[in-house]
Amino acid sequence: MTAASAESTRRFEPPLTVSHAALLNAGSDLTFRDTLYLMVLSLGRFQACREAFGRSIGLTGSQFAVLLGVAYRQGEKGVTIRDLAEHVHLASTHVTTEVGQLIRKGFLVKRPNAADRRSVLVQLAKPGEEAVVGLAPFMRDVNDLLFKDVTRDDMGRLREIFQRIVLNSEYALAELRRHERSELLDN
Repeated sequence: MTAASAESTRRFEPPLTVSHAALLNAGSDLTFRDTLYLMVLSLGRFQACREAFGRSIGLTGSQFAVLLGVAYRQGEKGVTIRDLAEHVHLASTHVTTEVGQLIRKGFLVKRPNAADRRSVLVQLAKPGEEAVVGLAPFMRDVNDLLFKDVTRDDMGRLREIFQRIVLNSEYALAELRRHERSELLDN
């Protein structure tokens, strides 16, 4: 047997990428890795749906998210950029930019916030209302397909899991930044 053929028959065992016992199955992280791949795939598909919803009314996916966020959070008086950004989970600077675009396109209006002169309130303009109402059947059809056979309990657990992951991701991102700074200093 040559060295090359011996090398090709050797089985490589990748190291664990997680050490939490609850995430290991018989000492392996294969199920964990498969789950991550499924999460990335599904989140990518959700993003594709968001983009398609936006395209159908001449918007980007982010603009669509902001438009829908305003629809759900405006109430009678409007919603602040800060509250809107928290609702749609986008940076307030990004939301400010998208709100400006949506105002220019005639979907939103803004006015001073009487309760806080430092901020503005954003509401749907009539074309924004019409876009949200017109888009609802399309979104409903797609969402019904996406979440077929998913129960209310499933959604509750999913929400809890993603809330935990979002919170934990703050620490993970800090670790990534620390590692990258360390790599830069070493080079």
